Amino acid sequence: MTEGTLIASSHIGSDEAGKGDYFGALVVAGVYADQVALQRLPQAGVRDAKKVADSTLWRLEKAVKQICPAFEVVMILPARYNELHAKMRNLNRLLAWAHARAIENLLARVECGLAVADQFGDERFLEESLMKRGRRLRLIQQVRAEVDPAVAAASVLARAAFLRSIERLSAEVGFELPRGATHVLPAARRVVEQGGEALLGRTAKLHFRTTKQVLAR
Repeated sequence: MTEGTLIASSHIGSDEAGKGDYFGALVVAGVYADQVALQRLPQAGVRDAKKVADSTLWRLEKAVKQICPAFEVVMILPARYNELHAKMRNLNRLLAWAHARAIENLLARVECGLAVADQFGDERFLEESLMKRGRRLRLIQQVRAEVDPAVAAASVLARAAFLRSIERLSAEVGFELPRGATHVLPAARRVVEQGGEALLGRTAKLHFRTTKQVLAR
């Protein structure tokens, strides 16, 4: 699948948000788009959420949910994320697990024989994470898969849910937590001063090197 190529048949698209952010959840969304939806999504302006301003994102989220009522959002808040990462010891395996959950949950509600996912790491991770329903799928994993309307729609839902997780965690600590993984050290130190490593574990992904930097003090 290359840029400009449209898969005309109904399919599920899945994408993630938050994997490169120190604070906030890891979110994976899956969206089922039929042939009509695949035409309507681009017409509504739905595109890769990384290329969309926050003010536009909320409008696109509403559009996706109206056009594609069958969707699934898997949100892994930091406390759970840290547990899973400690168990799996590999971010790509954790991502595969979350993508598989989103796809499997959708397959419990819709009949679909094709899924398109944003590619990350070894393709076998996602293939092996799928269960009985998912293993009957034709699965396409593609770098920059957001050119596909269903994957773009999933990226919008995932990004919106991630931003809400940042908002909720910011309210919990009483100040705005930064996005991304750079320039986060001052905020991490403030979190630790406020609630120690326990609070950091509820707000941040602890395997990032920022954790060692802030706790070294």
